[in-house]
Amino acid sequence: MEYRSPLRLLGLPLLHVSTARIDGGRFQRGLARGWIAIGDVSFGVLLAIGGAAVGGIAIGGVAAGAFALSGAAVGVFALGGFALGYCAVGGAAVAWKAALGGLAIAQQFAIGGLAIAQHANDEIARRFFEQDAPLAIARDAVEYSRWLVILTVIPLVLALHRQRRRNEAGPPHP
Repeated sequence: MEYRSPLRLLGLPLLHVSTARIDGGRFQRGLARGWIAIGDVSFGVLLAIGGAAVGGIAIGGVAAGAFALSGAAVGVFALGGFALGYCAVGGAAVAWKAALGGLAIAQQFAIGGLAIAQHANDEIARRFFEQDAPLAIARDAVEYSRWLVILTVIPLVLALHRQRRRNEAGPPHP
């Protein structure tokens, strides 16, 4: 699937969506470029969403941007399984200023199972994370992450249950 909005700004479409396709018998990944880009590989000035995403706000399997959210995130503010940035939150978080995670390594502030920083798992670090709004939100998200996982699984379980009931009922009668 390919969609480019007709509205363009500085040569880039406002929205570009590109998903994988078979072209001439060959598999091609969807490469999206725009102010908002959604694709297998995406480059978005404002927002990029995809397997690999680069942009202002980048969300994907691997992401780089000012704000990156992914399995492997690199950014000014990075949130992911592995997060690297100025401020980082994740399973393994490495940051210049502040890190929060199972493994948290930073120059100044770190909170985590294994925390390495000038202020690691101390009251100064806790206060820093409480006073910085984005990091406080990230801290709460990490703290309640098991509930977020459950909330994402519930629709899947309900859909599978519904499909199973349809299959048991058999084909519709004419």
